[in-house]
Amino acid sequence: MPVPQSCCLIGHARWHGKQPVALGKLAWQTVRKLGVLMNLAHWLARTAQVDPFRPALFRGQTMVSDYRRFDTQARAVASWLLSQGVGPGDRVAIFMKNIPDYLVVLFGIWYAGAAAVPVNAKLHGREADYILDDAGARIVFSSSSQGASLSAGRTVISVPGDAYRAILHSDPVTQITPRDATQLAWLFYTSGTTGKPKGVIITHGMLQTMALCYRADVDQVLSTDTALYAAPLSHGAGLYTLMHVQAGARHVCPTSGGFDVAEIMELASHFTGVHMFAAPTMVKRLTDGAKAAGWDGNGLRTVVYGGGPMYNTDIIQAVDQFGAVFVQIYGQGECPMGISALPRAVISDRDHLDWRRRLASVGRAQSAVEVRIGDADGRPVPTGVPGELMVRGQTVMPGYWNNSDATAKTLRDGWLMTGDVGVIDQQGFVTLQDRSKDMIISGGSNVYPREVEEVLLQHVDVAEASVVGRAHPEWGEEIVAFIVGTAPEAEMDALCLAQIARFKRPKEYIRLPELPKNNYGKVLKTELRKLLG
Repeated sequence: MPVPQSCCLIGHARWHGKQPVALGKLAWQTVRKLGVLMNLAHWLARTAQVDPFRPALFRGQTMVSDYRRFDTQARAVASWLLSQGVGPGDRVAIFMKNIPDYLVVLFGIWYAGAAAVPVNAKLHGREADYILDDAGARIVFSSSSQGASLSAGRTVISVPGDAYRAILHSDPVTQITPRDATQLAWLFYTSGTTGKPKGVIITHGMLQTMALCYRADVDQVLSTDTALYAAPLSHGAGLYTLMHVQAGARHVCPTSGGFDVAEIMELASHFTGVHMFAAPTMVKRLTDGAKAAGWDGNGLRTVVYGGGPMYNTDIIQAVDQFGAVFVQIYGQGECPMGISALPRAVISDRDHLDWRRRLASVGRAQSAVEVRIGDADGRPVPTGVPGELMVRGQTVMPGYWNNSDATAKTLRDGWLMTGDVGVIDQQGFVTLQDRSKDMIISGGSNVYPREVEEVLLQHVDVAEASVVGRAHPEWGEEIVAFIVGTAPEAEMDALCLAQIARFKRPKEYIRLPELPKNNYGKVLKTELRKLLG
C-alpha cells in the first residue's frame, strides 16, 4: 500500500519503499496487515469475526457480552445514529461513568463514521455544556445523573434506559463507514491556561499508531488478558480499549464505576492477566491498600502509570509490593499516550548504576515520534541542558478544534510545544523538571488555576485571587486559593460548586492583604508557593 508523504516518519525512519527498520519486521507486518487508512471500528469487526464467542464485556465479575454481541450492539447504535441524520465526521458525545455500554457506544459512533466526544463524568453540567456546544455535539449518550445536569435542547440518551435499550434493537449496520487516517475519531477536551477547554483533534491514524506503539514500546497484549477500567474511560483508559479490542481481551468495568482498592484486588485475583491504567496517586493508594490487606498483586500483570509526577519513593515501594508489573508512559492530550515510555525492565532493574536516575525519568521516545529539548525559540539545546520538551511524529495532533490561534502557538514547524521543561541524557532518557504552565494535577485530573480564579473573582468581596497546588500525600496535589477580600469561605465554596467540578474546589483559603507581584503587575506564584512551606 502506498504511504502518503505526510505519513513518512514511522519509528524515526523515512519511507523509501521498504519497511522502516526501527519498527522491526514483525511490527511492520502488523501495520501492513491492518492498514493505515481505515476506520478504527474494523478492529472490533475483525475480532468478532475471528472469535465471536470470546468473552468481551464485564460488569464486575459478570459477563454481559461476548464479542459477537458487543459487535452487534455497536452496529445497532451506528444504525440508530445514521437514522438520526448523523453523518461522517459529526460529533456524538459520551458523558458517562465507566460501564460496559461505554465501549458499545464508542465503537458504535465509529461504525457510523462519526467522531466521539468523551466528556469527563466528574464535570459540572455547566462545564459539559460548554464542551458540547463547542464540539457541536447534538446527541449525547449519558449516565442518568450526568444527563440531568445538562441544559435543555439536546438529544440525551440515558444509558441504561428504555430509549437506549430500544436503540440496541435497531437493525445492525452491515457496512463500516469509511474513514481514513487523517479524519477525526476522538475530540478530546483539555483545559487551557485561559480556563476554557480546547478540543484536541485526535484522528483514526493517531490512535492506530498509538495502539501499535503500545505493543512495540509499552507492553504486549494477549487474548487471555483483562483490561480493568478503574480510571475514567473519557481519558487515557478509554484510549487503551483499542489494543485490547484488537487482541480479543476481556474488558472489565468495576461495579463501583471507579477506583476502589478492595474491588481491584478482588477483580485482579478473579480474572488474572489484569492490565490497568492508573495515575501515580492511584498507584500509591493501591500499594498502601495492598500492604494493609497483605495482597501481593496476585492476578495483576501490568499497571501503566502516567498523567502526573511519580515520586521515586512511591514507585520503589510499589515494585517492592507487586514486583515488575509497572510501566510508565508520558503523553498529553495533544499527543495521546504517545511521547515516551519507561519499560518494566528499567523500573525494576536495581542493579543498573543509573537505576534511580532513570526511575525519575519518563523514559525514552516511543517508536512513532522524535523528541528534543528546545530554547524559547524552539531551537535545539545541547544534551543535558534544560529547556522545553518538543515532540513530532505520527501521534501528534494536527491542531485544536476551531482554534487556529491556539494551534499556531502550540505547533511550530511540525513540532508540538509541550509546555513541559526537562532534559534528555545521552541515552535518550527524558526527565521532566517542571511544568512551564501552572497546571495542577490532583488525583490524576488536570486543574488550571485561572479557571478556579475566575469563579472566585465573581464574588463581590473577593478583590484578588490566585490558585496554586500544594503537595498532598494521597492526591499528588491539592488546590489552595490565596484571597484578598472578606468573602466567607462557605460562600466561595458554594460559588465553586455551582459552576465547576467538585474536585476543582480549593481545599484551603489563605487570606493576604495583597498578592505578591513583580514590576509588571504579574502575580508571583513562586512566592505564594513559598508561603505554603
